[in-house]
Amino acid sequence: MNKKINKVAVLGSGIMGSRIACHFANIGVEVLLLDIAPKELSPEETAKGLTLDNPAVQNRIVNAALQNAIKTNPSPVYTKKVVNKITTGNFDADMAKIAGVDWIIEVVVENLDIKKKVFEQVEQFRKAGTLVTSNTSGIPIHLMTEGRSEDFKANFCGTHFFNPPRYLRLLEIIPTPDTKPELVDFLMHYGDKFLGKTTVLCKDTPAFIANRVGVYSMMALLHLVDKLDLTVEEVDKFTGPALGRPKSATFRTSDVVGLDTMIKVSKGLYDNCPDDKAHELFKLPDYVVKMEENKWLGDKTKQGFYKKTKTADGKTEILALDLKTMEYRTQQKVKSATLDLTKPIENVRDRMKVFAAGKDKAGEVFRHSFFGLFEYVSDRIPEIADELYRIDDALRAGFGWDLGPFEVWDAVGVTESLEGMKKYGHEAAAWVHEMLAAGHTSFYKVEDGVKKYYDIPSKSYKALPGADSFIVLDNIRTTKTIWKNSGASILDLGDGILNVEFHSKMNTIGGDTLQAINKAIDLAEKDYRGVVIGNDGANFSAGANVGMIFMMAVEQEWDELNMAIRAFQNTSMRIRYSSIPVVVAPHNLTLGGGCEFSLHADHVQLNAETYMGLVEFGVGVIPGGGGTKEFALRASDEYKDDQIVQNVLKDRFLTIGMAKVSTSALEAFELGYLQKDKFSVSMNRSRLIADAKAKAIELADAGYTQPVRRTDIRVLGKQGLGIVYAGANTMYSGHYISEHDKKISEKLGYVMCGGDLSSPTEVTEQYLLDLEREAFLSLCGERKTLERIQSIVTKGKPLRN
Repeated sequence: MNKKINKVAVLGSGIMGSRIACHFANIGVEVLLLDIAPKELSPEETAKGLTLDNPAVQNRIVNAALQNAIKTNPSPVYTKKVVNKITTGNFDADMAKIAGVDWIIEVVVENLDIKKKVFEQVEQFRKAGTLVTSNTSGIPIHLMTEGRSEDFKANFCGTHFFNPPRYLRLLEIIPTPDTKPELVDFLMHYGDKFLGKTTVLCKDTPAFIANRVGVYSMMALLHLVDKLDLTVEEVDKFTGPALGRPKSATFRTSDVVGLDTMIKVSKGLYDNCPDDKAHELFKLPDYVVKMEENKWLGDKTKQGFYKKTKTADGKTEILALDLKTMEYRTQQKVKSATLDLTKPIENVRDRMKVFAAGKDKAGEVFRHSFFGLFEYVSDRIPEIADELYRIDDALRAGFGWDLGPFEVWDAVGVTESLEGMKKYGHEAAAWVHEMLAAGHTSFYKVEDGVKKYYDIPSKSYKALPGADSFIVLDNIRTTKTIWKNSGASILDLGDGILNVEFHSKMNTIGGDTLQAINKAIDLAEKDYRGVVIGNDGANFSAGANVGMIFMMAVEQEWDELNMAIRAFQNTSMRIRYSSIPVVVAPHNLTLGGGCEFSLHADHVQLNAETYMGLVEFGVGVIPGGGGTKEFALRASDEYKDDQIVQNVLKDRFLTIGMAKVSTSALEAFELGYLQKDKFSVSMNRSRLIADAKAKAIELADAGYTQPVRRTDIRVLGKQGLGIVYAGANTMYSGHYISEHDKKISEKLGYVMCGGDLSSPTEVTEQYLLDLEREAFLSLCGERKTLERIQSIVTKGKPLRN
């Protein structure tokens, strides 16, 4: 389907509508955001003498909704600038403008009659062929097109975004019998590539896929509370990160999303799924009914399963709800032998058997909830999906699970779990038994680097759709690893491109990581065409291993520390000055050394959700892996007409000095971490490694030549130092920074200004690297720096450069 989306209209500016509008603006699409016009004047409008015909009054609702969305944290926009892509209006005065858009997205209240009225108005103005979709979490999609034209029906579909649309990756696509097949294919592709979503094709069944299974799982846990005498804290501890679930786990997630949302979906499932074997589970437990009556709905009502309060001394305290007494109390610590056994296990799949064998409450919760879930999802095929992978995709992307239900089942062991399921009163669907009888013992398997799923109708394995667009390192690691050490591996991606993958805790950078990068470049310069530095971890890199730096500094092993920092700098420079292209592919946390590698890459192919920054200042040092040098170099390149522009240096200095971390890929560019024409954004994280490989090939095909080391970096010398020192002293005198922060500021300025040169001078990169390393080492010897590093190491916070 040859269709381009240049402009969309979003009808309805509530929590979902305003945020959907923001996400389209994030990707550069022009947005028309409309909502109803007020029927009455507010007291403020009356006082001003305004009338209902005044545009400011007519657009009050939509403008207030958009502003509220922009103010929320986390933000729905990549940068404030993208809001300029959004134009607001109202249904009365501006509906005719939808004639000029390519996609109309309805996001009004969950009421079929109201939606039908909106679509009746839409059809008066929409041009033929325009795509129309409804964002609904439960209303049958086919009912919405009653009375509409054939063209409307052919171009209509359900598109269920999850809240918040920027961050939750699921987009469910729900066609009707009248929807053109090519339109479905277009939406599946557009949502994936341009919106960065995991697009899941759903049937028009109650709550579709994610909410049908996700709410079942949550309701099963709610009913398990009385059976196993569980507390709120225990449920959240047992169903959180250790299980591969979000930190908010079960009850905290309910508070964030709103208990009323879960209640609404569960009631809808109870009413609309009378033949579901789990029908009675969708009934609300008594304590949830009481919470609904009390309006204890979570964050939106200031209390739910948890309640934030103040102690007598003014400190914030979060209380937990006692589900027996329905009173709030101090949170209780949860101890579990099963959880303790999972702590040293990095791979979440490997933890599943530990949970399944657990002898305490954590094990019981796992068996009760997952044995029931295994039965439930096997029974839902083909009701809600024909292919099992769609259910896993929906739960991972919509609920933030690391593993979908069938993936957990594989991890526990399909055959091994059947007996346990019977003991807990559950039975797998007939097709599962048929699969096992045919000698197929898992729902997924990897063959020749391609992940395949068990296809029930054909009773065989098929490649997951889109496999040729993604490179999943997990799938090729066993066959494509050509070199590895304790902290990193080098994989052959094919077509002459190597990939360096970190696999240390939080992907922190140490000597083994540096060795791997240099080895990959050595190999590529000899027998390959390019290198990608990327991984499939939760974060690209939390920076250098400060534990190692701390130990060297405490033992005063200055020669060893000097060598370690020099090796870091040399690796950054090797990334830039190799004879083959090096593409760095960051995502999520990209801090300290991870950021410095990106600064030196030939190209940065990064995910839209990349939080990049040079954060060393907070540890008590300056960037020591080439980051300080690089910011001085970039400041020099921004000087105009050979004139020193002090504001340029000031901006670069403050980015490091304030340890600024981007909240998106676009903001990373605004902060100076990325350079124009040297970075590209992959909206879909799953495409990142493949996109980085394609960029490396593109650079190689273009006739890549080794760059020449810079000798023309213009620094200010004493002229700049005076500004830096005066500013640091003013901040210190005003009690905005500590004495140690003042010292770090002066060291940072000293390097960025090229030392105490008598006048502006051109220097080499190596000159600045030597200054950078000297300043870093001197700060490592400061007691305050050691105290800061020690506090990070001992408190178990992310290790940063």
